[in-house]
Amino acid sequence: MLELLWAPFLACLVLTAIHVYLGLHVLARGVIFVDLALAQVAALGVTVAFLAGHPIQSEAAYWYALAFTLGGAALFAASRTRRAPVPQEAIIGIVYAVSAAAAVLAVDRAPQGSEHIKQLLVGGILTVTPAEVGTLALLYAPIGALHWLVRRPLLDISFDPEGAGARRAVRAWDFVFYASFGLVVTSSVRLAGVLLVFAYLVVPATAGALLARSARGRLAVGWALGVLVSVGGLAASWAWDLPTGAAVVVAFGALLAALAVALGAGAMVRATRERGAAALRGVAVALLAAVGLAGLALTLFPRMDHLWLDWLEASAPAVRALFLSEDERETYRDSLEGVERSAAELARVRAMQREAQWGARPASPEIQERMRQYLAGRGEMLAGEQTVLRALRTRARERQRWWLGVPLLALGAGGAAALARRRRTT
Repeated sequence: MLELLWAPFLACLVLTAIHVYLGLHVLARGVIFVDLALAQVAALGVTVAFLAGHPIQSEAAYWYALAFTLGGAALFAASRTRRAPVPQEAIIGIVYAVSAAAAVLAVDRAPQGSEHIKQLLVGGILTVTPAEVGTLALLYAPIGALHWLVRRPLLDISFDPEGAGARRAVRAWDFVFYASFGLVVTSSVRLAGVLLVFAYLVVPATAGALLARSARGRLAVGWALGVLVSVGGLAASWAWDLPTGAAVVVAFGALLAALAVALGAGAMVRATRERGAAALRGVAVALLAAVGLAGLALTLFPRMDHLWLDWLEASAPAVRALFLSEDERETYRDSLEGVERSAAELARVRAMQREAQWGARPASPEIQERMRQYLAGRGEMLAGEQTVLRALRTRARERQRWWLGVPLLALGAGGAAALARRRRTT
């Protein structure tokens, strides 16, 4: 594992170092999607180079992307005014949409156009080489030094635009920021893809803004969380055989969601200490309304997916067994055992197949083909057992709609209405 992931991990560290700092400026300026827009402009440049006959990873494609990105940077710098009739975020959105549409039109008739779009979105960070990481670090080091030397005017423009100085000077410094930003984005998209670059730019900076007040504190928090998520995303990619870039992006989303829940819980605890149980009345109304909606959905649409009921039945199997006949219960138990056996066997053989693909387990092409055929056959058996389980679940739902759905609807709607009425009275 370490032999395969150490180079991608170093690449993630390099991305974290530069993108978290740039993300602080992006959040402060309120141009959240400038990264996506410039990344999409760079992707359009790569697409044009691809249609001109240059490979995606070639030097020519890189210079095409850089030229397009610098053009976008000049446009964004020129469009920044204090009292513009059109907000700069609107211009950024237009540039993103037009660039994305143009890229789609450009690759529509190109061979393997869908693969080209996929590579631009998710990148190929898993296959990065140490030489590529070193080149990226050597490129970003002088950019970081430049931002350190001119940090005062750039920070003033980002965090105090009203007192930043004359308009001409602001536009000049804006071009310095967007040009260096575009150079970073162009190089990062080539390595990691649009989505991963956007995640490294926005999510750690957002978490830092939620947890710290000063720019230094936000930068420290963003760097720490960026490293933590990089480790978690790469580990998840290895453990569950997931696309690496997508796994890291989802890990960033999970981190931000967990942080939001923790901050919300902390705010609720403080409000409860100050105002007592009355502070939880709004939460209780929301929970009761959710219970009522769940009951209404079960009553009206018993065949749809009810995740809360699936979770309840998994925790307490008797909830489903009560609504099945004796023969149906026996069939359900047999099918469930078949699903568990097939899932365990599929996991075992897939692990062997993954080890063979990574070179950890020697296997001839004939053995790998046999494993593929075995997985296909066992997968069909698993699908058959799951079909039986779904049919039995549908039968149970038809009976649960009256015995569970209607009472939950009455409880949720009645309780929420009573609490809301009491809150208005108070």
